[in-house]
Amino acid sequence: MMLNEVNRSGATSRQTADLLSLTARMRERAAEDPFGNPVLAAALAISRRMDDGELTEADIQQVIAELRDSAFRDRAERLARYVGGTEPSAAEDAFRTIAERLTGADAKPGGLARNRAFFERTRFAAVFTAHPTFSSPAPVFHALAELACGRDTEEAFESHRPKTPILEEEFTQAIAAIANGRDAIDQLNAALLAAASKTWPGEWTSIVPKAVVLASWVGYDTDGRVDINWWDTLRLRLRMKRLQLVRLEDAVEHFPTATALIEKLRVAIACVDRQIAAVPTKADPELVADFANELISHREGALTSTRPLMALFEQAIAEAAPDDQLALSVARAGLASHGMSLANTHVRLNAAQIHNAARLRLGLEDPPADPFRRRVLLSAVNSALDQVRATPVDFGAILAEQASATKLMMTVAQIAKHIDGEAPIRFLIAETESGYTLLSTLWLAKLFGVEKHIEISPLFETAEALEQGSRAIEEALRSPHYRAYLRDTKKLAIQFGYSDSGRYIGQLAATFLIERLRLKLSELLVKYDLSEVELILFDTHGDSIGRGSHPGSLTDRLKYLSPSTSRATFARAGIFQRNESSFQGGDGYLLFGTSELALSSIARIAEHAYDVLPKGDDPIYQETDFAADFFATIAASMHELVEDPGYAAMLGAFGPALLDPTGSRPALRQSDGIAGPAVIKHPRELRAILNNAILQQMGWCANTLQGIGAAASRQPELFQELCAKSPRFRRSLDLVRHALAHSDLDVLRAGIALLDPGPWLDRAAHLEHPEDAQNLVTVARALDQLHVSAPVQAMFRRIQTDFVQLRAVWPHAPHMQNREMLLHALRIALIQRIWLISTDIPDFSPRHGLTRSALQMRLLQLDVPAALSALGEIFPNEADPTAGRDFGEPHGPRAAVSYAKEHDTIFKPIGRSFAMVREIGTAITHELGAFG
Repeated sequence: MMLNEVNRSGATSRQTADLLSLTARMRERAAEDPFGNPVLAAALAISRRMDDGELTEADIQQVIAELRDSAFRDRAERLARYVGGTEPSAAEDAFRTIAERLTGADAKPGGLARNRAFFERTRFAAVFTAHPTFSSPAPVFHALAELACGRDTEEAFESHRPKTPILEEEFTQAIAAIANGRDAIDQLNAALLAAASKTWPGEWTSIVPKAVVLASWVGYDTDGRVDINWWDTLRLRLRMKRLQLVRLEDAVEHFPTATALIEKLRVAIACVDRQIAAVPTKADPELVADFANELISHREGALTSTRPLMALFEQAIAEAAPDDQLALSVARAGLASHGMSLANTHVRLNAAQIHNAARLRLGLEDPPADPFRRRVLLSAVNSALDQVRATPVDFGAILAEQASATKLMMTVAQIAKHIDGEAPIRFLIAETESGYTLLSTLWLAKLFGVEKHIEISPLFETAEALEQGSRAIEEALRSPHYRAYLRDTKKLAIQFGYSDSGRYIGQLAATFLIERLRLKLSELLVKYDLSEVELILFDTHGDSIGRGSHPGSLTDRLKYLSPSTSRATFARAGIFQRNESSFQGGDGYLLFGTSELALSSIARIAEHAYDVLPKGDDPIYQETDFAADFFATIAASMHELVEDPGYAAMLGAFGPALLDPTGSRPALRQSDGIAGPAVIKHPRELRAILNNAILQQMGWCANTLQGIGAAASRQPELFQELCAKSPRFRRSLDLVRHALAHSDLDVLRAGIALLDPGPWLDRAAHLEHPEDAQNLVTVARALDQLHVSAPVQAMFRRIQTDFVQLRAVWPHAPHMQNREMLLHALRIALIQRIWLISTDIPDFSPRHGLTRSALQMRLLQLDVPAALSALGEIFPNEADPTAGRDFGEPHGPRAAVSYAKEHDTIFKPIGRSFAMVREIGTAITHELGAFG
């Protein structure tokens, strides 16, 4: 039975029920036998049934599909619960409750003037990002969102495996989610304005709500990507402008008082269409010149400011019937809060690119990381800021420019001149660790005259950056130029990352450092007399435990990322603080995947944005010594694990091959030769998201779990007390609970056992047929050559020790369910099958330097696609190309030119087994709820 023939009702076949029962029995036996492993035992039983013909490949495919679809349905149910349900009426009630509170119980005396900021000051931004988390195809994600809303699409998918999305596909998915989000924000704004109309009947039409907004960096993020050129950024930014204009036209086209507004919008849409059509597809001077002329000649018609439209909105609202004023006011709010775009704009690059631009333009050669030269660099860049004068920018200058940071800043300048001259552009800088980076960015912005158009935002992501982030900000604040810049823009935007910090010191420890840095930022603003500057805190966590997102609910997620205590600290200091949160790739977009999901998500966001802060302190903040010691212990333990050679060996042995590529950024460095995948010497050689995803696939979420046992066991009674009494601490441990529910030491041990030659030799000793035993011995010998078993076993004992401590303190912590464990057992059986079948590959003379031994090593690392491609060249499966042709003489004997038997009995079975290995990877992603 093919995967798309699976019964979508959720019923399981006899084989699936039998294998689930088998897994349960093996776990029961293991509970009585501390030396047994239920996963290996189940995998061995599955292998024997396959060898005996009791389980066919088709049976295994069906079992995988049923387990996957069952996990898929459960994920849909969790998604609905996560956003607080998908009933539109519940979200509408939440909007009404907020609106009535703001215009009633919480309203300040003194009329609308005293209360306008409640509506018009942005309190939260949802940012749509495009990290590689598109772990299923778009139709599968769509079906998942529909199922969460109670609608089964009845569409059967042969596979849930992803295909690497191109930029256009990422953009398409993002704008669909953004459009749903904008619709939901319109309903929030309608509720706010409707309530205001009752409280301030003569003034309410002057309110322009902007409390919740959306932003996007899809198409504008060049950190680690080579598929986004400056013309791609401009094309997509123009398309976002067109989407906004069309949205406005649709919103107002039926209102008789909006005739002038409609005409203005239609002219603008036509002009933008011509601009989009002219965007070049390559760096051709003639094409770029044509685009420049088209962009500039239609600039006025296309509008570069909201002012003409806002004036026409005011006129239309003033002349409209009372019943029409609300809808027109809602549309106006969407324009005011997002400018000439469907969502606000974030561009992103790396600090190293900024440093390179400063080196080329200013001749500053010293490395910013050198503490002995930092003062010299800071002095030099401040001197440059004293003297900088704005330089004109044209598209010819962009074509000629080589430095990527300079090119991006020029692109920003062109957006400000020709596309949208009002809406600020967030300029995100990854891997910022010095104030020099911020000052260099400011100098570059001033050079091209856009310092008033951008919000310079450092990303603090590594453990060192989080620990030293306040120092980097203070280095910049000591500059009068940077302070003047903040006073002009009235915003200080900071970005927090959870990927590198989380995987190197553990997710819980990373969040502790982030919160500590947040509080230090408050102190710095007060110290430098900048309390009037709005503090924007953007958390770029992922949408799973792997990168710091809370797994319990969206409400808990928002409270976890922005704790009440730190928000209260800002309020006491007189600092207005705005939260921003990322929604990444396919997983994050799911929360806006339908109108109902988006409505519920915006309802939870609005509740958080207008949350009444509790009066009392959370108990965890009274136990400062415990908190510092707890999280420091986690960080130290995780650091030791990361530096353990066995950890990198485990991640790199075959972990990267368990998953299909899910995004456009390269996941890891590949070797240029023919020896196969690069050998991972340290986790830093992997992308953070893939690092986390491999841990999930190996059945042990180490970046969330490691060190918890050691930390909890230091003060077990206080640990238990705070679990019960501290909401902040409980939310932190919710990440651990979720990780434990999808982790199992037996699963990890089974994966590690695959790499150990010993068990293969043990199995060989129990076989009667010499040929079968020899195949096992062959695998064992090859594994010996990998040289990973000993370090990985030693690393496992490190993890096991910490888990024993955790279970002693937390005996009733969650554990993995049978369905997920069976998926792991099936995959181990399939990997073993691939390796054993590969022993039948005929010997061959070296081809292009590729030997049989090298090919076998590739297969041990599950580099199956490349190995099969090589085998297809070495052993061609082609019919006799001379058959049926007359060569003028009697036919001579023909040597066999086809290796059909090898393809049918070796290569194709390996390929089919590997496809099932990858399908299991997607099923486990559904079990956990997100990728990486």
